[in-house]
Amino acid sequence: MKTSKKSVTDIRFVCRGTFVHSTAEEALQILEDALLGVDSKGKIAFIGEGTDLQRLSESFGFSSSAVTQLGQHEFFMPGMIDTHIHAPQYSYTGTALDMPLLQWLNTYTFPVESRFQDLEFAKKVYTQVVKRTLRNGTTTACYFATIHTDASLLLGQIANDFGQRALVGKVCMDRNDSVKHYKESSEESQEETYRFIKELLNKKYPLVKPVVTPRFAPSCTEALLAKLGEMAKNNKLHIQSHISENLEEVEWVKELFPNSESYTDIYHKCNLLTDKTIMAHGCHLSDEELVLFRKTGAALSHCPNSNISLCSGVLNVRNVLNHKVKLGLGTDVAGGYSPSILDAVRRALDSSKVLTIQDPEHKTLSFEEVFRLATLGGSQALSLDERTGNFQVGKDFDALRVNVAAPGGPIDLIQNEKPQILLEKFLNLGDDRNIVEVFVAGKKVVPFSEP
Repeated sequence: MKTSKKSVTDIRFVCRGTFVHSTAEEALQILEDALLGVDSKGKIAFIGEGTDLQRLSESFGFSSSAVTQLGQHEFFMPGMIDTHIHAPQYSYTGTALDMPLLQWLNTYTFPVESRFQDLEFAKKVYTQVVKRTLRNGTTTACYFATIHTDASLLLGQIANDFGQRALVGKVCMDRNDSVKHYKESSEESQEETYRFIKELLNKKYPLVKPVVTPRFAPSCTEALLAKLGEMAKNNKLHIQSHISENLEEVEWVKELFPNSESYTDIYHKCNLLTDKTIMAHGCHLSDEELVLFRKTGAALSHCPNSNISLCSGVLNVRNVLNHKVKLGLGTDVAGGYSPSILDAVRRALDSSKVLTIQDPEHKTLSFEEVFRLATLGGSQALSLDERTGNFQVGKDFDALRVNVAAPGGPIDLIQNEKPQILLEKFLNLGDDRNIVEVFVAGKKVVPFSEP
């Protein structure tokens, strides 16, 4: 248990009960009868033992009678992190899962995304996706928007208004022959991306930042990719894209970029592989490509629902972890039909078991390991782990208050269970009914107070 050295701190609130989180050393660490204090800036001021209440209250100047006590079947866990989600595609989530990736993009995705020049439509969809993901416990989301700058800025505003931590990307694509009216010229893409970055940064939102977003190599010329890499470097920005999602796509990339050694090499040559890069999928990356990810500090977003729903492939997470590549979970709405990271946890476990069925020597992921991917792993993948991802003094308090026995909820408890069992039940059976409160940077954002 740790306390900060500074004893003169303005404490906003203190909670007592069970806290579960991950550390670099432990996939699951359980703190029973713990005290956690959050300061006026929304940061964790101290973590101590419940039996130390008197000393801590005197040291940090809070009243012991004002401490929030968690119930018997409650615990706090870090907020979940969605490292890859397409906000505009939320408008058709749960449908259109009958085609492989490239045909799916042309038939469903591009026509829908082209509608987001209509700001009223964009506002309706973006408000719904931010509220839904927050209710589902997503305190941090890395969003793809569309090619439309003003609608993308609107997504940033809505995330800020509801208090969600977010990276928002205006999509860049100067190659798209399937939907003629849904692409930009290279010059337009560069100019509008620059405008998007400048205007979003000028808003000075505390938790919402821009991310440079080439859709994926096939929809961008090499010249545009290089300019985007330069833009990200000059502004020290995050980068997101897709890589090696399905085999047809991988072959297409070889045809479009014959002088590149691999899919990964294309991004690397254009300065798009950095320690602030998150690439979705990676189902078919070679070990050599994973070595390059590790070398550059780039991360992968594991999107198991989408990988299965579009029949794209099964990512060998164990192999990625063995290569020491940063890895988080993504819903990949709407290729993934669920906007909940709880679903991503379950699909990640299922996918790992499929690999074990195919190869009994494969070491199946444990629920504790996937819990870490959903929280601390996601913050590491997005290079936000200095601010969020677990309960560490000095980090922002991004947290979920979970009641496994919530009235009318989906979980029946037959007997008193230890915290590890309660967490496992929540990850496998729980939903938003079990998430009583959501905090981002110390502010309660669920239940909602409408902006």
